[in-house]
Amino acid sequence: MLNPYEPIEARIEDIIQEAPFVKTFVLECKERMNFSPGQFVMVTAKGAGEAPFTISSAHYETNFFQITIKNSGIVTDRLLQAKKSDSVGVRGPYGKGYPIGSLYGKDVIIAAGDMGIVSLRSFLQALLMQKEMFKRLVLYYTVQTPQDIIYKETFRSWMSEKKLQVHILVDTPDSSWANEKTDAPVLLEDIEIDPNNSAAAISGPAEMIKASVLKFLQRGLRPQDIYVTLYRNMSCGLGKCGHCGVGRFYVCKDGPVFNYDQIREANDIWD
Repeated sequence: MLNPYEPIEARIEDIIQEAPFVKTFVLECKERMNFSPGQFVMVTAKGAGEAPFTISSAHYETNFFQITIKNSGIVTDRLLQAKKSDSVGVRGPYGKGYPIGSLYGKDVIIAAGDMGIVSLRSFLQALLMQKEMFKRLVLYYTVQTPQDIIYKETFRSWMSEKKLQVHILVDTPDSSWANEKTDAPVLLEDIEIDPNNSAAAISGPAEMIKASVLKFLQRGLRPQDIYVTLYRNMSCGLGKCGHCGVGRFYVCKDGPVFNYDQIREANDIWD
């Protein structure tokens, strides 16, 4: 029987500098990585430990997969120093992703804040692969400065999609950014929403998720049609260590994607 705590080797095939402190790593495992949009892996940096990262590439590209890393601690610092052809350890995939089949025929509105776009990139790529199954796709992406925008090549591709409306919102614009300063929860007041035939997906900082959930509820969406990605200190990935508990759920096993109806009674949801 395979040891679920033993990582397999993954080789770094490419490294993409997304922003000053953010890189995307293209990884190839000895075993094919089959995953659902929204799932995550535990990645080991030799001598530094391991940390969870959402898979940010399309789920149908199984010969390789991508993770996107922002410097936030010992493990990420060590990983960001890695070079092409280096190896890392990988466990997973873990958790539950987005229930794409339940969204067929609906408008899907996506709100991503800062690094929250990482967990939503694979989801949106899956939606676009079968875009004829949805009425409308809308993306709001909020960052602090123009330099914080990641996946620039991906966004160029998305902006050419007739089925997808893309809005990039910058909190602190500079001379390179002509768009008006607006944050996503405020802008959601202006979008047309059919509450009986729409769903929302939200990922980002806790306060941004909270504000966006409240805005969607005010616009009439049902709690079960609002999906949020929660972030916690996930150590085992298997629901054994208890570090990622939210109410009666473990984020690593029962999430990280939840519909709001599941977790709205949890007192520590926004911690």
